Amino acid sequence: MKKTFLLTDTKKDPQRVLDSIKHNIRKYIKREKRKDLPEGSNFWKINCKFGKTEESAVEVRFEDIMKNISEASEQNLDSFYIELIAEAGTMNFKKKEKVEEDIDMPEDIMEEDEIAIEDDN
Repeated sequence: MKKTFLLTDTKKDPQRVLDSIKHNIRKYIKREKRKDLPEGSNFWKINCKFGKTEESAVEVRFEDIMKNISEASEQNLDSFYIELIAEAGTMNFKKKEKVEEDIDMPEDIMEEDEIAIEDDN
């Protein structure tokens, strides 16, 4: 999605326009994430750019999109440009090895645990 959104509308409340824009962006993201992943990929990465105009758009984190839109509204901008490009990504998961070690606990901690156990019963 590469689009310039207008934040002003003479017939609508500015808050409703803002809510509508956020809804459209969330709907687009959900649609992109529902698509089938290519073989060898296990998640969709969303590359984002945000700015007043297409030329001034800078790369932003995916998590900060809604915050940037709210800030643009608070600054009373007439419009803003947003670019959302879905890209297949691969995340490598590491298996945790179970480590069994004998841990020597100080006796004063052990005594407190025993007291707590006795109080609960």
